[in-house]
Amino acid sequence: MPINIPKHLPAGELLKEEKIFIMDEERATTQDIRPINILILNLMPEKEKTELQLLRLLGNTPLQVNVTFLNTASYVSKNVSQTHLETFYTTFEHVKNRRFDGMIITGAPIELLQFEDVVYWKELEEIMEWTKTNVTSVLHICWGAQAALYHHYGIDKFELTKKCFGVFSHDITDPTVNLARGFNDVFVAPHSRHTGVSLEEIKSHPDLTLLSASEEAGAFIVISNDAKHIMVTGHLEYDAHTLGDEYARDVEKGADIDIPVNYYPNDDPSKEPMNTWRSHTHLLFSNWLNYYVYQKTPYNWS
Repeated sequence: MPINIPKHLPAGELLKEEKIFIMDEERATTQDIRPINILILNLMPEKEKTELQLLRLLGNTPLQVNVTFLNTASYVSKNVSQTHLETFYTTFEHVKNRRFDGMIITGAPIELLQFEDVVYWKELEEIMEWTKTNVTSVLHICWGAQAALYHHYGIDKFELTKKCFGVFSHDITDPTVNLARGFNDVFVAPHSRHTGVSLEEIKSHPDLTLLSASEEAGAFIVISNDAKHIMVTGHLEYDAHTLGDEYARDVEKGADIDIPVNYYPNDDPSKEPMNTWRSHTHLLFSNWLNYYVYQKTPYNWS
């Protein structure tokens, strides 16, 4: 089944080229089924890249998915045109009276700031509180995961001595949990962050379960016991070249940055990196949509 996206969204043509099954809003309204409604709060600076990454994954399920893109009203992104935001995005004020089956809160390159120092923190807190009653399940990614752990469970982040940057091996603690269905016992995933969260605090919290962790990268997938919140501290949604783009950007800025770990063949940046995490990315998103969104959302919210 397809993913339903705005008719002229730029990512649409790229998704078609990749043979991802999509349809525009006009065609979707003629289908007599109950679609899944997903709200995406896109906090990443390069919004169009993130749109493509997430839509590619949401479109690979047997469900029809309606997507609404959300941006903050208290901060306007400098890396995307205002026309793009006005055409394809809305703000919380316009959706707060609606209910959504699922929501994704992305990462943001601001993890070295204290949460309260983030310009849109109060707005994000309001949105996260609203999800308790208006969203069935929320998938939080990277900084979004750290924000959720802090807001909902009081677990703060801490600065790492060295950036966690590369592709790392992870273990699954319980493969019978629906979110991990189909996962290998050991799999790899990308990380790109300057901060971490305490494994001990997560393990000892009565409302949380640590589903996956890495010796090098720490806590990776954390799920609340009521399945309301899923926190993923890395970037399974990244393309093969995303870490390389970030590395090139930092080198150009003159930053003190090492090459991404386990990323380039033979650690040679001149060689083409390969996506070694794609299958688990699709598993994570399809399992989330099926077991935590579709299976749990009432047909009629009222």
